[in-house]
Amino acid sequence: MLTRREWIRATGGAAMGAIVAREARAFQQPSFCFFSKHLPELAWGDLGKAVKDLGFDGVDLTVRTGGHVLPERAADDLPRALDAIRSHGVAVPMITTELTSVTPLAKPLLTTAARNGVKYFKTGYWRFSASRDVRSQIASTGDALAGLAALARDCGIELGFHNHAGYIGGALWDIAPAMDRLDAKWAGYYFDPRHAVAEGGAGAWRAATHLVAPRLKMIALKDFFWEKSDKGWRVRDCPLGEGMVDWTWFGAAIREARFAGPISLHLEYEIPGATAAERTRKTIEAARKDLTKARDIVSVGSR
Repeated sequence: MLTRREWIRATGGAAMGAIVAREARAFQQPSFCFFSKHLPELAWGDLGKAVKDLGFDGVDLTVRTGGHVLPERAADDLPRALDAIRSHGVAVPMITTELTSVTPLAKPLLTTAARNGVKYFKTGYWRFSASRDVRSQIASTGDALAGLAALARDCGIELGFHNHAGYIGGALWDIAPAMDRLDAKWAGYYFDPRHAVAEGGAGAWRAATHLVAPRLKMIALKDFFWEKSDKGWRVRDCPLGEGMVDWTWFGAAIREARFAGPISLHLEYEIPGATAAERTRKTIEAARKDLTKARDIVSVGSR
């Protein structure tokens, strides 16, 4: 049996270890990932090298129709893609899928990803139909998310719901009750401040940021502004920091939330080029500039 002094020493050491671990978590930094959608012509290894040379920590890999890995080929090709990308010293903490229900392709895709060290996946999108019964559409989406979250748990990979303007869940308030019913370990948010501002620019987007913070899995960074054209007002995507998102506020918010997950950088604005090679070169140049801004946002919250 332990003496009183030995017990105090043992429990004190355990407590100190817990404090050290907690402090270590508090100082963890997010990882910056390049969204592979923007360099579709690069092979897996070339993608890994380009991302590494740019200074990114990892890749947000598309595993969907037209992506770097086709969903029907995921069981065979995804491990090979991961190995080729990681051989250049970059991680693949997340994948972007088009999954909106538990299809026959879903389980082998998610199982393969989890077994090969991918921690998160982004779902697909649910559109509002022409029906005026909005509540039933939201309820149906909630049911689909519950099924995917259960599959995610079984496969050992965490689900991230992406708020995208114009789709169900774009404003987050509609989908939040369904998300609240899911196990936060396996289902959370892939938060996109650009789309949140487009849906709630007067201030609701800030409330939405606080709403998702307790179960925030991933973040997408991009920017935009409203532009008046001859066909009316429209959204114009732009380089990071040149649009309407209040990055000072958002940077402070994610630091307060102690977010330490993957941040996926998106280049949705037009990048011209007469040839594929020129577009690739200019995309890489744009990514380097936006990554510098992204790191600045997270570190000091500068606009």
